[in-house]
Amino acid sequence: MSQLELINMGEVARQEVDWLYYPYLPFGKISIVQGDPGEGKTLLMMAIIARLSRGEPLFSEAFGREPMTCIYQTAEDGLGDTIKPRLEDAGADCSRVFVVNEDKAALTFTDTRIEDAITATGAKLLILDPLQAYLGAQVDMHRANEVRPAFHALAGIAQRTGCAIVLVGHMNKTKGQGSLYRGLGSIDIAGAARSILLVRREKDEPSVLHLAHIKSNLAPLGQTLSFEVADGQVSFLGGSGTCDISGSIVKHYTQSC
Repeated sequence: MSQLELINMGEVARQEVDWLYYPYLPFGKISIVQGDPGEGKTLLMMAIIARLSRGEPLFSEAFGREPMTCIYQTAEDGLGDTIKPRLEDAGADCSRVFVVNEDKAALTFTDTRIEDAITATGAKLLILDPLQAYLGAQVDMHRANEVRPAFHALAGIAQRTGCAIVLVGHMNKTKGQGSLYRGLGSIDIAGAARSILLVRREKDEPSVLHLAHIKSNLAPLGQTLSFEVADGQVSFLGGSGTCDISGSIVKHYTQSC
């Protein structure tokens, strides 16, 4: 039996949340970007990495930041034939982008190599794409009692390193559910994330996609962001009005999918 240890909240120092991109992507926390396959999630991640690696602003930001190092893990695309070309086409400084070698062992949320990689590179953003590939073979993503320990471990890494961790998620095919329930797996996955963004293609203009902020534990929900994909290139279009869970984009998504 574990020894009892108590934390007196009177002795805990208050801390302000630091942001990679307010109010969407907090440092030191887990966020999720989710949407149906082919909706441009990976291209969006490449564009964000490219901008951060060059210290350039995201979406409608007025100013950039110091160039940042990022780690991008993918279980769906080849590094040399897909990821590297996409990064270069997006204009990324590839010397600031790292990948943990998984040739000998697959990476999981509880793998010590995640924290080691963040510490070794000084990465400020880690992307795992898609999230279900990194839960681990022994974790059933539909079982809350198995999902929670894995997310707890990953959240601890984010908090200790101050790195923003973004998970790319796919959607289930169930119709008529609220947007937070459309992510694959247990609702505890959505519960563990501090911020969730939903990618949705514009019905009447397929090259335009919207990024709706459907969950935020640390700040008010942000504006719906928009971006355009043309010839494999992403152009940020900025904000398009305040969005809440009953907003038109999310409502349309829930009813029509």
